[in-house]
Amino acid sequence: MSEKSFVRVRDVMKQNYDIVEGVATVRQALEVMRYVDTKSLIVDKRHEHDEYGIVLLSDIAKKVLAANKSPDRTSIYEVMTKPALTIHPDMDIRYASALFGRFGISRAPVVDGSGTIIGIVSHTDMVMKGLMNLL
Repeated sequence: MSEKSFVRVRDVMKQNYDIVEGVATVRQALEVMRYVDTKSLIVDKRHEHDEYGIVLLSDIAKKVLAANKSPDRTSIYEVMTKPALTIHPDMDIRYASALFGRFGISRAPVVDGSGTIIGIVSHTDMVMKGLMNLL
């Protein structure tokens, strides 16, 4: 495989993302959400031995809106997925896409070697920003 046909996750990920506490209500989390284009919220670790979580807007639609629950009485931890499957920034987007398919996810936090989130990547990012570079 030539170097030109290799696209890393870091090349297509969004560097801006929203991070919230799990104890926040759904309303509080949505009110502070600045990067709606990521369609997700990262749930912060509670302590150093904890793991990140993730909440997709579709999770809120299914588990709060469609279930007719109050966004003021529903906490993020009630609708999040934890632990979130994370992706290394140097992973080839083809492997990341295969991993997404295997686990049935559409987006994931990008975490560097120190365990710090540096972005978020989705199938859309990989296809729209990365696929053309592979052809």
